Amino acid sequence: MKTRQFGNTDLMVSEAGFGAWAIGGPAMAGDIAIGWGKTDDDTSIKALKKAADLGVNFFDTADFYGLGHSEELIGKVFGKGPSIIVATKVGHRLASDNSIFVDYSKNYILRACEKSLKRLKREYLDYYQLHTAKVHDLENSECIEAMESLKKQGKIRYWGVSLNTYDPYPEADFLIKNSMGSGFQIVFNILNQRARKLLDSAYRNEFGIIARMPLQFGLLANKFRLASKFSKNDHRAFRLNKRILKKVLPELKKIWPVKEHYNITPVSLSLSFIMSFKEVSTVIPGIKNADQAFENATGITVIKEEDKRFLVDLYDHKLWKLVEFLEKEEI
Repeated sequence: MKTRQFGNTDLMVSEAGFGAWAIGGPAMAGDIAIGWGKTDDDTSIKALKKAADLGVNFFDTADFYGLGHSEELIGKVFGKGPSIIVATKVGHRLASDNSIFVDYSKNYILRACEKSLKRLKREYLDYYQLHTAKVHDLENSECIEAMESLKKQGKIRYWGVSLNTYDPYPEADFLIKNSMGSGFQIVFNILNQRARKLLDSAYRNEFGIIARMPLQFGLLANKFRLASKFSKNDHRAFRLNKRILKKVLPELKKIWPVKEHYNITPVSLSLSFIMSFKEVSTVIPGIKNADQAFENATGITVIKEEDKRFLVDLYDHKLWKLVEFLEKEEI
């Protein structure tokens, strides 16, 4: 497994990381699914161990994934193990009525960090992320004060922000301009390349980049069809409804001929495209079982510049319209 330096930190992260949202299980916020449906802890544990055996050392989670269960599983498997790098997030919690509540107050972040450390069975977090904080949260400065306080206490080593899916620029620009934090987590994949122009400025200013949603909830694994359905406790039930599948799936057919140049799977093509950008530190596909861990950990290959350019041009001329459609569907 190759590694890359995470921005100007001393963290050397595996190119293929482990996205641990899915192993959190079927959590709900009221009647809104915030998980990936039913999971089995034994299967999840095997996936974590398989990934580590294959050289994956970067594990990305959040205290909201499974309402803490994802962190608990990582803690159970790895504990204080120094061979892995743990990144988690803070800022989302359930309100008294079980709805999703965003909280970036200093007191909440300090308390939440202690709880994450306990679940993860660690003395410190390698990388702590504000879970989609907005500019007004950063300007308020409480969340930044909390992060810097935790850093001084030795509770976290580095911190950054997990940026908005469709408009990552305002918060990234704020942190770059004010020289705050060490990295960004962005949505970046073949289908959604909105953050592409951010890569250069982040790299020049020595911010690490974590690429999330590399498979766009499975669309870029090419495993769904118009008839695909998801359980009510799987967030894809509304993110990949029939209307979305009908619109998006035909357009994705333009992508798949590229994989034939290398005799690789759609997953491998998707991950390899992302890691063809030197600015990206690590990519974190969601993993639920050992087979997925194997495919994701061994799937990155070098793609030719002309194929990379084809996929960039395809986005610039056609796929960007699908992203606009997806954004409107989420509103």
